[in-house]
Amino acid sequence: MRFQQFFPPDYLQEYVRYFWVLESASDCVEMRTFRMIADGYPGFILQQAEQQLFRDQTQKQWPRAFLYGQTTTAGDISVPGPFRTLGVYFHPSALPAIFGFNADELTNSCVGLDLLAPSLAERLINTQSVPKQIELLSNYLFEMAQKSKAAMSKDIQYSLRQIDKSSGGICLRDLHQTLGVTERSFQRKFKQCVGIPPKLFSRICRFQVSLNQLRNHQYRKLSDVAFENDYGDQSHYIRSFQEFAGCSPFQYQKQVNELVENFPLLVQ
Repeated sequence: MRFQQFFPPDYLQEYVRYFWVLESASDCVEMRTFRMIADGYPGFILQQAEQQLFRDQTQKQWPRAFLYGQTTTAGDISVPGPFRTLGVYFHPSALPAIFGFNADELTNSCVGLDLLAPSLAERLINTQSVPKQIELLSNYLFEMAQKSKAAMSKDIQYSLRQIDKSSGGICLRDLHQTLGVTERSFQRKFKQCVGIPPKLFSRICRFQVSLNQLRNHQYRKLSDVAFENDYGDQSHYIRSFQEFAGCSPFQYQKQVNELVENFPLLVQ
């Protein structure tokens, strides 16, 4: 398989982390299974091949082009035969700023692009050139962001930076007190902008930091990872990892091939 990553144009960097493309060999015939892992980021996926669409664990086919929200638990999707997929990773609070709806409306769910922008969905599907597809998507996203009345919240942007800076360990009470808002107001606004409560986002952030340590082999033993990320003990860390990754840290290292960040191929 071949993976490519593309940085967004300057005018989209406030909303988009990066674009990515994953494609199999044209003679691929076996079923491939990927795992979607909780990572704190919403996204978009375009499936180029009409006959080889992602299927969930109930064998239900996903739309050819769809927008998805926060993922809070791991889930497997499969695709038969050759495929090419174009994806977009947004920043955590980008959905309301671009599309004008509350992010929690898409948590653990998705919506087909044909419902949001039918003509764009058709143009993307009928366009073979990846740079042209990215250009079409970029123009659409920027146009939507310009029309949206929901600007990026400075308070939520500040909160996201502090949570990331602390690797998910910041005291949320200190955070909303610093912002000068009540806990209830902070919780409500964060969920509307990001899609999940700040406590859950912080837990996912901490999990992602530990996952990066595993990816980069920055530990001697698993208990070191648990201790360095403020888990109560190794068992607590393993339970949290299983919640967000769908398997134990040991199984993750042995059973996945992560070409795309947080979207690994399961090794049969």
